[in-house]
Amino acid sequence: MNAVITLIIGFLGIAVGYGVYARSIDKNIMQPDDKKATPAKMYMDGVDFTPANRNVLFGYQFKSIAALGPIVGPIVAVRWGWLPALLWIIVGTFFIGWVQDYSSIMLGVREDGQSFGALSYRLVSPRARTILLTFIYFYLLLIMGAFGKIVGYDLMSNPAVPIGVLLVILIGLLAGQMTYKWKMDIILTSLVTVVLAFVGIWIGTLSGVQSLLTAINGSPDTTVFGSVTWAQFFWSLVVLVICYFGAVLPIWRWAQPINYVAFWIVFLGILGGTIGLLIWHPAFPADFPAFTNWNGDLCAATDCSGVEKTVGAMGPLWPLLFVTIACGAISGWHSLVSSSGTARQLEKESDALYVGGGAMFLEMFLAVLSLLTAVVGVGVTRGFAGYVSLVAAGKNAGVFAVGLSEMMSHIGIPVSFGLPYGSVFLTLMALTIMYLVVRFMRVASAEFLGDSIPLFKNTTFGTLVALALSALFIWTGFWARIWILFGGANQLMASLALLLVTLWLKSNGKKYLWTLIPFAFMFVTTIYALLLTAYKVLSTLSGLPVDKFVGNILAGVIAIYLVAAALILGWDAFKAFRRPGAEAKVEA
Repeated sequence: MNAVITLIIGFLGIAVGYGVYARSIDKNIMQPDDKKATPAKMYMDGVDFTPANRNVLFGYQFKSIAALGPIVGPIVAVRWGWLPALLWIIVGTFFIGWVQDYSSIMLGVREDGQSFGALSYRLVSPRARTILLTFIYFYLLLIMGAFGKIVGYDLMSNPAVPIGVLLVILIGLLAGQMTYKWKMDIILTSLVTVVLAFVGIWIGTLSGVQSLLTAINGSPDTTVFGSVTWAQFFWSLVVLVICYFGAVLPIWRWAQPINYVAFWIVFLGILGGTIGLLIWHPAFPADFPAFTNWNGDLCAATDCSGVEKTVGAMGPLWPLLFVTIACGAISGWHSLVSSSGTARQLEKESDALYVGGGAMFLEMFLAVLSLLTAVVGVGVTRGFAGYVSLVAAGKNAGVFAVGLSEMMSHIGIPVSFGLPYGSVFLTLMALTIMYLVVRFMRVASAEFLGDSIPLFKNTTFGTLVALALSALFIWTGFWARIWILFGGANQLMASLALLLVTLWLKSNGKKYLWTLIPFAFMFVTTIYALLLTAYKVLSTLSGLPVDKFVGNILAGVIAIYLVAAALILGWDAFKAFRRPGAEAKVEA
């Protein structure tokens, strides 16, 4: 296999999936009508309901859905071999991923921008609203634990990263000012802010700046509590402060413009890596297996003396592969962004396919590129053993930075810039999601507890509670287990979103097999994955350090609760599905 052939397979998946299948669903089933006023226009409040240019919204959507899942997920999934991971990325996106993203937007638009909580009350049952809101809250908490550890511990503690990231955030605020207050042309705004963002990343690579950051980080032996070092504690706090502002400020002021600028940082990285691969066109290394073994045991695939604890058996390919690649093929997080965020900013219904479907297919391509950073970006120069050594050191995100810098070196970008750029790329991918996660946690807690505990209706209080719980998971959780639990909860959320869409389609007399079948597959797969991982987490508590005990026992209990909640929702939905209603057209 050659890397270029892999890219061509990815392009074909996009061409056929988006150009044929998605357009057919859009035209024949959903039938967008641009004469209808969207919620963004009907309820424009300048906070959540704000009509946005389709290109700006595409950038916002992509950066709001694409985090570490399509990057770290494929890299970890290479444990089972590159072939199973590649197949799931492309086939999963083709039949499930874009379906959920696009249909969630259309559901939100057609139902006046209502949240999933409100929709579940009407479409499923009164108790479904309460169950779904608690499900969403705890699921989002797992996202914060999984992403927060990578960003606060591994990425921001790298002296070459923080200044670039903080400057990109400031430049994103400038982009919002230029767009919404100064009413400047979007092309000029994009050009100015993106150039400034790259200058900011370059400033972060200067030796004087890195020396200052190294001094701030202090000695790696200095711990605050347990095994948490000062640098990890400090930068995770900085991350949580950034998330606070992203959760409480209006969308147009913080999340949308910062995500838009970050989109260009990410997109140009994808483009640079792709062009570098086309020029380089490396073959897959002979020692990099297409399939390792059913349990993803790297120690059975190569010599890993001394590192068995971190690279031993992952677990069965089914169901764990399908939740390890947490966003590259399907993600429940996307449904929340699409229904409660993007649907409230869509200017016209015909933009939904371009924004929702298009962004998901671009994320699929990012997942393919991420897979190649491991297989050829690292594999060609360091071999399969090099990949294993990076994973053993806990540097799953580092695999991407190393691989991307190797790819971009073939278009003349020095590794001295490419490595920090890859790390900033990763940080922005995660951070621009995390403050939206906290925002949704705050909204979910207000909707669920606001009537009984009015304090949760206070924006600041709800946000601080979400951040405090996130800090607990970041500082006390064991990342490998948290990641799998997050992936399982994430895909289970996706199945529940598809379930709501299916019920909505049926109630409106529209064909629904194109959402029902994906729901059934993801529902069974993710419940099994969550139960399997929860058992592993709870059965190995005795071997964990004291400071990791609390986070892991909470994670295991939450996983069991999510399964129970999903089963109850599934039962209520089954009864709702059988209720008399509009005649459904069941052809796919």
